[in-house]
Amino acid sequence: MLIPEMTMTDFSVGLQRTRSVIIPFGSIEEHGPHLPLDTDTMQAWQVSSLAAQQRPVFVAAPIHYGVCRSTRQHPGTISISTATLRALTIDICSALYQQGLRNFVLLTGHAGGTHTSALIDAGETLLETFSDLRIAVVTEYMLASRAGQGIIETAGDAHAGEIETSRILHSHPHLVQGSAPREFPDFPVGILTRDKMKYWPGGVWGDPNKATAEKGRKIEALVVAALCRLLDQLEGPEGV
Repeated sequence: MLIPEMTMTDFSVGLQRTRSVIIPFGSIEEHGPHLPLDTDTMQAWQVSSLAAQQRPVFVAAPIHYGVCRSTRQHPGTISISTATLRALTIDICSALYQQGLRNFVLLTGHAGGTHTSALIDAGETLLETFSDLRIAVVTEYMLASRAGQGIIETAGDAHAGEIETSRILHSHPHLVQGSAPREFPDFPVGILTRDKMKYWPGGVWGDPNKATAEKGRKIEALVVAALCRLLDQLEGPEGV
């Protein structure tokens, strides 16, 4: 049940089937010279929508902006602050709670550590605010990298590489513009840098040249299955 496409009557009927909702988070962030800036959001929305075809679950409108620390200097990256992301998450979840939702999956296609920490912090606040709320925060990359074991050839692949290029080749092939050189950034350990592009000029973390649409199809299906298992756990009688 995709909330952006529903009427208020549809929503009311949906509440009789489920009290669970997936909120897809993403980013407008560089993904090399070959993938669209909205790649993270596309992946989160895609698997959320597919999960909704397999089980009763609401899917909220995606959040297209996130906290992008390491890529904020790359062309096209539009980053927001952790305070903004945290406040937006709390406001959206609180409004959905008031509408009757009780089980929340914050599924983020953008896996940046600072971004994810802001979502976790918001989730912890929501747990303290609403005594009957259940919530999970999971990165789409976490599910995809696990699902990709045995499928993906590139060790340490993380951003705009084999995994994500395969995913977009499968779901949005018309938006993939060729490929890009293999790249693994080498940031200094523990030292914050002003010139981030000095250490990550190409915006790729992995090897997109090994990507195929078939790999993307297989990973996507496994991610959807993992997302459905997460919902089973969240909705279980014992909770978490």
